[in-house]
Amino acid sequence: MPKARARQVVLDESQRKELEGVSRSRTDEARRVQRARILLMAAGGATDNEIASAVSLNKNSVRNTIAKFFELGIYGALGDLARPGRPALIDDEAKTWVKSIACTKPKELGLAQEMWTSRSLAAYVKGHCKEAGHVALSKVSASKIWSILDADDIKPWRMTYYLERRDEDFDKKMGDVLMVYKEVEFEIQADEASGTVFVSFDEKPGIQAIANTAPDLAPRPGMGSVARDYEYKRLGTVSLLAGMDLVTGEVVPLVRDTHKSSDFIDFLKIVDERYAAAARIKVVLDNHSAHTSKETRAYLETVPGRFEFVFTPKHGSWLNLVESFFGKLARVCLKGIRVSSKEELTERIYRYIEEVNAVPVVYHWKYKMDEVTL
Repeated sequence: MPKARARQVVLDESQRKELEGVSRSRTDEARRVQRARILLMAAGGATDNEIASAVSLNKNSVRNTIAKFFELGIYGALGDLARPGRPALIDDEAKTWVKSIACTKPKELGLAQEMWTSRSLAAYVKGHCKEAGHVALSKVSASKIWSILDADDIKPWRMTYYLERRDEDFDKKMGDVLMVYKEVEFEIQADEASGTVFVSFDEKPGIQAIANTAPDLAPRPGMGSVARDYEYKRLGTVSLLAGMDLVTGEVVPLVRDTHKSSDFIDFLKIVDERYAAAARIKVVLDNHSAHTSKETRAYLETVPGRFEFVFTPKHGSWLNLVESFFGKLARVCLKGIRVSSKEELTERIYRYIEEVNAVPVVYHWKYKMDEVTL
């Protein structure tokens, strides 16, 4: 008969549940899993030899684990130095300090870079944690820094953009622009002229004339893309002043080297000649200084009642429908364009707009239109 143990291992319900959880764990340390099984089997009446055979240990190891249980309880027997809930090595105060550093730009801490990377942030934390009183961070890894910040969704190595409303009358001006679009919508549905022309206007400055230094190679079997030499030559820039008729979709262009008040006035003269003398021309445009300059105001006085300007809010040029056309122009005509001169660039812009006007597209504004009533 196997010799009975001098003292029987007795577990209460909470101890049993905890040991059972450890014994079934696939992520806990192997020695903790073994020791939990030892205590459970001992509480079930198994002998030391039976336990040793079941957990693949020698009898002395089994006895040592049971002895620790009697002396230190289950946490001592499992090898822990303290009960659950002991303070983490990196405490909440240290984590808060890491987050505060992450939310401070590196340049404000004397570094050259504008934004953190996980590695540079970890290096800074390890280099300054002792003086901040957080010695536990002296060996912190970049991945640990990432996990600390991720708990609060802090990602200082990423950048998103926002639009600050710097115009106190933003909502009112937006409402004025949307009212124009509502009038356009009504006129299109009514299918009859109201005596008002609606034009969405803007400039696209700095369109670069770029020349190849070697000819492009056309696609061919085995090389399906256009091949282009890396080197190129800059020939200067031009500016496109464009107004889009919001009812017909046709675009009125003017290409110049600059976009000064005189250029804007020349554009207005082209529009003035384009439409019937009795029509009122309502223009949606931004707050560029050329649109309100002394020269522009002087010209408008020579054609009283002809033009009505509806200004988008400051930093609200996205409300201007002609931006949709400029986006298409950039994607279809200007992307990757190579020319031999600024004159060729100008000619190709005009040619593209002729192609657009041959099959014009009427753009319809949708945002907040259900809130506008005539």
